[in-house]
Amino acid sequence: MACGLEDSNLNLKPGECLQVRGEVAPDAKSFVPNLDKDSNNLYLCFNPCFNAHGDANTTVCSSKDGGACGAEQWKAAFPLQHGSVAEVFISFDQADMTIKLPDGYEFKFPNRLNLEAINYVAADSDFKIKCVAFD
Repeated sequence: MACGLEDSNLNLKPGECLQVRGEVAPDAKSFVPNLDKDSNNLYLCFNPCFNAHGDANTTVCSSKDGGACGAEQWKAAFPLQHGSVAEVFISFDQADMTIKLPDGYEFKFPNRLNLEAINYVAADSDFKIKCVAFD
């Protein structure tokens, strides 16, 4: 159920929130919403892995600076379910990005690139996007 989304005109500022709601495929392996400045500067690669790349029921987060990938961080709590509707809320400030998932699970990922705005979002894989909203 690969469904893509790409937008390069976000201009998401600190304190604003991106909400993505969609359906997780019944046989999902992973899905990836990425927030970028541009294709060589990836603020957040957020990759919930059901069973992909050697990871199972784990969320892997990383960044890319000037084309070079940063250190990955693994999050053990995994509130996503196959075949369910899920909402992901992402906001950021000068220090961190805050990711909120179902069941009240929340974590932070550092603003490694010191970005002042997020201009690009791309999502793909086993997540059928139903709604994208900004707050």
